[in-house]
Amino acid sequence: MIHGKIISIHGDVIEVEFLDGLPNINDLLTVRKPDAASVMFEVHDHSSRKTAKTIALGSTEGLKRGMTVEHSGGPLLVPVCRDCLGRVFDIFGEPIDGKPPLKQYSLKPIHRQPPALEEQVTASGILETGIKIIDLLSPFPKGGKVGLFGGAGVGKTVLLMEFIYTIAKVHAGISIFCGVGERMREGHELWREMQRQGIIDHASLIFGEMHEAPGIRFRAPLAAIAHAEFFRDDCGKDVLFLIDNIYRFVQAGNEVSVLLGRLSSRVGYQPTLLAELAEVEERLVSTKKGSITSVQAIYVPADDITDPACANVLPHLDTTVVLSREIASKGLYPAIDPLLSTSKLLSPEDIGKRHYAVSQAVREHLSRYRELLDIISMLGIEELSPSDRKIVRRARRLEEFLTQPFFLTEEFTGRKGRHVPLDKTLEGCEKIVAGEMDAFPEEKFFMIGDVSEIA
Repeated sequence: MIHGKIISIHGDVIEVEFLDGLPNINDLLTVRKPDAASVMFEVHDHSSRKTAKTIALGSTEGLKRGMTVEHSGGPLLVPVCRDCLGRVFDIFGEPIDGKPPLKQYSLKPIHRQPPALEEQVTASGILETGIKIIDLLSPFPKGGKVGLFGGAGVGKTVLLMEFIYTIAKVHAGISIFCGVGERMREGHELWREMQRQGIIDHASLIFGEMHEAPGIRFRAPLAAIAHAEFFRDDCGKDVLFLIDNIYRFVQAGNEVSVLLGRLSSRVGYQPTLLAELAEVEERLVSTKKGSITSVQAIYVPADDITDPACANVLPHLDTTVVLSREIASKGLYPAIDPLLSTSKLLSPEDIGKRHYAVSQAVREHLSRYRELLDIISMLGIEELSPSDRKIVRRARRLEEFLTQPFFLTEEFTGRKGRHVPLDKTLEGCEKIVAGEMDAFPEEKFFMIGDVSEIA
């Protein structure tokens, strides 16, 4: 076993000297503090023939120069097994839900190559969520990647929770939730709500919390992916993998990069941003053994979707769901922008002619309505042509119809959650666009399931 000693400490960067050979990049090192607690480091840089720069995966309080460091012989290993379902862990696989540690498990490395190209299976078919606006305008490909883009407080986490509920209750599948830089309050609320809804046994939660060292937040997604890969490869399951959120992962990588002394690149981000995102994204793939459908919340800084942290995630995604502050301010939830949200599945070959025709008709109505908004605000709806007035009335009904009460918000809103099959969504939109629902007032369409609830 290789031993070394600490020669310098710069915040979360620890420089370690080795006299009998350097450990590999990404290998795990351990040091015992005087209080018997141990701190782990991950090797990030060989700064000379004898010294390695490492990032602490924990608090560096109590460390000092000259302390002995032990090499583990490889990267961080996390314990995984079927009993992980229903549990909450930190990135080391230690339970943080107050329950006893896992008894029988296998150890999986957090660093691993993606499956070989010939083993991978392309995303195909729609994974129905039961959420009208998503299934209609930005359908999820089963085994694909979905990005939820939105600023602070527009409902990203609530949507993720609703997806977990749908996968557990409707599809009887399993979910792996990865909280990167989560506020402790948010993580606790999610855990309690999943217990209340009876879906915790279908999910495993891994947290790298906001108050923890940047090294922990930076490696949380890889630890969670090790769980997802176990259920995909060893159990042959279809997995829903959720990250909340990717921007915090990028931030943690930026902190690590600055601590290591790398020069920043565009807009102050780390020069290795593309490679770090690819390391996570390229492993979230489906194979012949099972599928991983990933849903990633992405915080949009200053509501600017061209920010490099957001723009560099886009090429990896199959479906883009954009949440809008403007729509949230109208009280329309989920606050998804129907014109900016899209999916690579939106073609007649993938979703069928009927679905494609309805989605295009809905987009055309909503797009024309937005174009006319300025005229309406200045001159009033009466100044529009009869055909435009008809489009505006129907577009408003569509806007209201595409709202939906969630199961996870029942106790806050008092409205019973609705799961709407795709056929019912298409039927409702067809009737509104065709003018069959013109006789009903707009408010009747707000927060309902399918249109049969009105008549």
